[in-house]
Amino acid sequence: MKLYIKYMVSNRCKQAVRDELKKLGLHFIVVNLGEIEIMETLNLEKRELLKRGLLDCGLELTDDKKTILIEKIKTIIIQMIHHSEEPIKVNFSSYLSEKLDHNYTYLANMFSEIQGITIEHYIISHKIERIKELITYNDLNITEIAWKMGYSSVAHLSSQFKKITGLSPSHFKQIKEKKRISIEEL
Repeated sequence: MKLYIKYMVSNRCKQAVRDELKKLGLHFIVVNLGEIEIMETLNLEKRELLKRGLLDCGLELTDDKKTILIEKIKTIIIQMIHHSEEPIKVNFSSYLSEKLDHNYTYLANMFSEIQGITIEHYIISHKIERIKELITYNDLNITEIAWKMGYSSVAHLSSQFKKITGLSPSHFKQIKEKKRISIEEL
């Protein structure tokens, strides 16, 4: 049985879901960001217990098709930006359309309607947080970060970074952790 979970955006969330499933004696086949597959079919009582347990962790079980699609969009973006070691070289609109088998205009309109921000703004917010993380780790210089994050130039990265944070990447590097936001809060 496949179930969809809102706000499941990190490995910590995945572990919380695994823990909740174990508490209820449920056996999972897969626990991915935004969705799980379990071996059992849930009766109303177990479903309610799982729902309450997930709410205690800040997560939410959902059946709404639009909400599920929104969560899939978020999961794809988060996977690409935060969990991929490969440089970002894809056109997000084409990639999302292909992965979700929907017209991008439909996805973008629905996302904006439900989330109150555009997919583009959501992507930029996550890219900026990932850039902050990469700057903080000090493993890559700004040129390498720009390449890794799919920016056409350091100037483009710097301009977008300053527009969102109010700081240049080099100034941010000086103050490091001060402006970090957790993925869950975006």
